[in-house]
Amino acid sequence: MKRKLVFSVIGILIILFMMVGGYKITVSRSYQLFGGLTQQIDTEQKVVALTFDDGPTQNVHESLPLLDKYNVKATFFLIGQDIEKYPEEAKQIVEAGHQVGNHTYSHDRMVLKSQSFISEEIEKTDELIREAGYEGENDFRPPYGKKFVGLPYYLSKEDRETITWNIEPDTYHTTPVDKVNYVKENIQPGSIILMHPMYAEVDKVLAEIEGVIQTLQDEDYTFVTVDELQGM
Repeated sequence: MKRKLVFSVIGILIILFMMVGGYKITVSRSYQLFGGLTQQIDTEQKVVALTFDDGPTQNVHESLPLLDKYNVKATFFLIGQDIEKYPEEAKQIVEAGHQVGNHTYSHDRMVLKSQSFISEEIEKTDELIREAGYEGENDFRPPYGKKFVGLPYYLSKEDRETITWNIEPDTYHTTPVDKVNYVKENIQPGSIILMHPMYAEVDKVLAEIEGVIQTLQDEDYTFVTVDELQGM
């Protein structure tokens, strides 16, 4: 009886260990089970990549002139269904010379999904990005940064890398000042910065973006796209 109880406890502990391990892999920004992943690059050059998730939305009309004002090229990870809603805004991002990446069609979590579901989400968005006129490197970023087995396996077969980030001010702070200070305190050469300008209040998000750009340019950082960063 005692032996059965011991085996039962061990079994439960093993299951819990596997669940915790699986969760850590799913949310990790620096590790996955298959294929390549870039969270940042190791360099002594003062270069960073500014990346925006989601959209496009009408906020593009305000964010693009701001980036142009500071001569900054960013990487926009766009959602397929939003490209369908705002095709002209997607084209404007491309025409402005920014990099465009794939952020799935529906922004559903790509965890415990079939290969056919993953394929459709990515390939449909690839087509929409090409229809917007983009011909450059089409990197991929999973919604919420979550991935487990199926997504990395699919990407590895397609020889595509997962792009995450190591600086995420939106996660830890709410005010523009706090977000800018967070970036300033945590930035490193080769960092990838994640921001979400598409659905936020325009004035607030513009203040955040401009604050980050001004602060880092004052410290002699140069902004590049994710593709350019990887090329270094």
